[in-house]
Amino acid sequence: MGNSSSMLTQYDIEEVQQHCDNLFTQQEIVSLYQRFCQLDRNSKGYILSDEFLSVPEFAMNPLSQRVLKMVDGLNFKDFVAFLSAFSAKASIQRKIEFMFKVYDVDFNGKVSFNDIIEVLQDLSGPFMSDEQRKQVLSQLLEEAGYSKESQLTQEDFVMILGNSGLKMEVEVPVD
Repeated sequence: MGNSSSMLTQYDIEEVQQHCDNLFTQQEIVSLYQRFCQLDRNSKGYILSDEFLSVPEFAMNPLSQRVLKMVDGLNFKDFVAFLSAFSAKASIQRKIEFMFKVYDVDFNGKVSFNDIIEVLQDLSGPFMSDEQRKQVLSQLLEEAGYSKESQLTQEDFVMILGNSGLKMEVEVPVD
């Protein structure tokens, strides 16, 4: 599995479905496999970050450099698991857990004030000053019961964002 010269067996498809909590149908997994094989230019069985950048929608995303750290070296099974956060059927918790990984800049399992500021810089670019970003974030954290010194865990993220009515509209088309 993961080599473009090989075909997916029914067993492979079911294994991948189980690995991604059945968020994709069998047909969607076959479509994702075809896309994976297109991205895996040298049929290595895994995707490198520069191959992932060949997807125009991804390359244009202001957070693409952060997400690249999460996708470098993914085999097909992990590629589908990664994309499952973008499934229309994914739970809000799964989506928030994905967001946490994007915000956890140094991969220490905690999100600091500075981690969030870095992501906000990527998202807002020159449209907000550093001072505006810090002011908005300070107020947001304070309203949620945290301070600038707080180190947010993934559970904190789920608790804060899970009750916010947040909608993640980004989805990956699979056909």
